[in-house]
Amino acid sequence: MLSALPTSPFGKALAYLANQWPKLFHFLDHPDLPPDINPVENAIRPFVIGRKNWLFSATEDGAKSSAFFYSMIETAKANGKDPYKVLCFLFTKVQEGQNAKSGVCV
Repeated sequence: MLSALPTSPFGKALAYLANQWPKLFHFLDHPDLPPDINPVENAIRPFVIGRKNWLFSATEDGAKSSAFFYSMIETAKANGKDPYKVLCFLFTKVQEGQNAKSGVCV
């Protein structure tokens, strides 16, 4: 049996493992869960970078506009759509004065 001082780095690691034990078994009971979160981190990285860029917007309205368009692009990607085509579709509908729901989405 391993033992370590509770305040040592190894002791802290063992305490963390003991506290996470139920989650570890949940993970092992679901083999479809990936062993790391790199795919998730890669998926949200563009959003995080965009969020940092909004700090440099000249106005609050400009930051809101940037956030809106970035959200539209990421939503299109999440739904397997080409963001360029989705934005073209929306811009065409706005220009025509139509409700985007009345048309067929690309």
